[in-house]
Amino acid sequence: MPTQQPHAKPVQAAQVVGRVAALLRLVGRKPEGMSIAGLVRESGLTRPTVHRLLASLAAEGLLDHDQRTGNWILGPEIFLLGSVAAARFPFEDLARPSLRRLAEESGESAFYSIRRGHETVCVLREEGSFPVRSFVLHEGVRFPLGVASAGTAIMAFLTDEEQQVILSGWEQYAGEFAAGHSEGVVRRNLEQTRFAGYSVNPGLVLEGSWGMAAAVFDQQGRPVGALSLTGIEPRFRPERQEFLGKLLMEEAHRMSSARTDHL
Repeated sequence: MPTQQPHAKPVQAAQVVGRVAALLRLVGRKPEGMSIAGLVRESGLTRPTVHRLLASLAAEGLLDHDQRTGNWILGPEIFLLGSVAAARFPFEDLARPSLRRLAEESGESAFYSIRRGHETVCVLREEGSFPVRSFVLHEGVRFPLGVASAGTAIMAFLTDEEQQVILSGWEQYAGEFAAGHSEGVVRRNLEQTRFAGYSVNPGLVLEGSWGMAAAVFDQQGRPVGALSLTGIEPRFRPERQEFLGKLLMEEAHRMSSARTDHL
């Protein structure tokens, strides 16, 4: 008689949950969603597995299939769940005043991103008055820590041990962003950020699209989010960076002083 394996089903179920969560995050990266080919490529799963999971998620209202583009997009149940969860995470109340001040005083687009594991997720945006904008950052977009200005600002103030865990497998961790963010470049950016108090992204994600950010800390002094400004390169010349950095650090300090552990 074969030996029973009582833990097989729970492990398999946990694996399915992980795959479902990964697909939802991938679809949620952009408002227009993602094609099944992109989901197969980014998830590392087989096409039949991805198709089966997408169909199940669509049946539950968690995903929709856009017939016009062929992309998979977030469904109405995600909106409903997010509306309920939003009461626990009132980013709007905490961050919106700072974003408005940053956008008004700088003219650039202002954003608030939070840390989720080893990633940053943009959750709020406030447009500035300057007519030419960068569209690299938007609500829902995710970047690895160490990539873009918000991820650099947060990672710079993690412990040495946490930074080393990320940097030890940097190329695999950074994925498509490793080409513009070599380990050496990231280490220099982290050092400069710790020295200045704010980060500068000189068009490393998209040429000509610059950004600056300052970390927001929780009550224990851990970096949990970042305020950032993005725009075109001429708006982030060295002579203006000190002014923008001061604005960012003032608002980040204001948020750090006001925030609670749920934010």
